[in-house]
Amino acid sequence: MTWDVLNIIGTVAFALSGVTVAMEEKYDLMGVYVLGFAAAFGGGAIRNLLIGLPVSALWEQGSLFTMAFIVMTVSFLFPKLWLHQWKRWGIFFDAIGLAAFSIQGALFATSMGHPLSAVIAAAVLTGTGGGIVRDLLAGRKPLVLKQEIYILWALLGGFLIGINLVSATWSLIILFVAIVVLRMFSVQYKWSLPVKAPSHSSSV
Repeated sequence: MTWDVLNIIGTVAFALSGVTVAMEEKYDLMGVYVLGFAAAFGGGAIRNLLIGLPVSALWEQGSLFTMAFIVMTVSFLFPKLWLHQWKRWGIFFDAIGLAAFSIQGALFATSMGHPLSAVIAAAVLTGTGGGIVRDLLAGRKPLVLKQEIYILWALLGGFLIGINLVSATWSLIILFVAIVVLRMFSVQYKWSLPVKAPSHSSSV
């Protein structure tokens, strides 16, 4: 039940992030749906392809699709009801989605007996894949690759689950809280990974 609630929060948060990007790019209602569904479910679709689950398994989440559809429609029609609050709380809810989805992806891969590398990849793609697809569809550089530390926390969760250091319910909850806290610290203190631009030597 707890994970169901967290997945709902994550799905809604990622869908709203898609709505936000679509509105910033001045897309119409169909563009809102495309970016919203891509953000909310794109990571799961990529994960399924990676670990051998049928992509059609996503359609078994009918209630989540319906909920995302309703949220996106209402958000598009009445932006004043949520945009201000989203600016204040959006990062927190996004962190919840990152934690819930990355742990879910790692658990899926582990349950299928995949090696550590696949577990880590499943965690990263489930937690961040939707945002990457959303940004690419919007013609943007993926934010998760150039702003505060994001992917690293999903990778950490996948690694700890993949080596069986985290498996019990209580330890998964601790891991979930840790990912959320680390993500929020990343934003608060502007933690980022090193960036290196190629040096251009002048020709003589």
